[in-house]
Amino acid sequence: MLAGVDHLGLFVLTGLLLNLTPGPDVLYIVSSGLRGGARAGCVAALGITAGCCVHIAAATVGLGALVATSATAFSVLKWVGAAYLVYVGLSALLRRTAGTALTGEASPSGNAPVDLGAVFLRGLWTNVLNPKVAVFFLAFLPQFIAPDAADKTLTFLALGLLFNLNALPVNLGYGLAAAWLSVRLRGAGRLVDALERAAGGLFIYFGLRLALQDTPNT
Repeated sequence: MLAGVDHLGLFVLTGLLLNLTPGPDVLYIVSSGLRGGARAGCVAALGITAGCCVHIAAATVGLGALVATSATAFSVLKWVGAAYLVYVGLSALLRRTAGTALTGEASPSGNAPVDLGAVFLRGLWTNVLNPKVAVFFLAFLPQFIAPDAADKTLTFLALGLLFNLNALPVNLGYGLAAAWLSVRLRGAGRLVDALERAAGGLFIYFGLRLALQDTPNT
């Protein structure tokens, strides 16, 4: 039992259910696993997790509260994040066909060679540039902080790290499942391309939806 935490079991269960819900993060992990295989899917999951760590740290020191309460700060981050999601979606739509390297030769694994560093950073920014994640942590975590917690800031940080730790197996599972599906579809490059283009379209949808998100009231 974590000191200062109310209903720890409910917190863990709710976190699992929330992380299983598809969104831009899950979509990015799955598309990375389909395109680049297990390593790319897992690295994408680590990038998303790192992005959550940034939000948790920002919320702990008060930057998250600024985003949640300042219409200007929220709007700036919202538009940057929306533009980035649309960019990721367009990149997926315009990418070369599955299983083809930049040299035009198929890789032995059936997946196109990928820059794992770029996969990680894209996952990181996909999460960091989404102001809704910052607002989520500020709204969700305090519900599980006991009124008599000795250090509410420390408890908030502990809950955020626990949420992230709870999310990591789910995210890795999505990446590995997508890689498994990619192997099963080996030789069906057109189908993989169709899935990736569908993912690109969904990224654009999430970007546009974020752009239309109302700013918080100040």
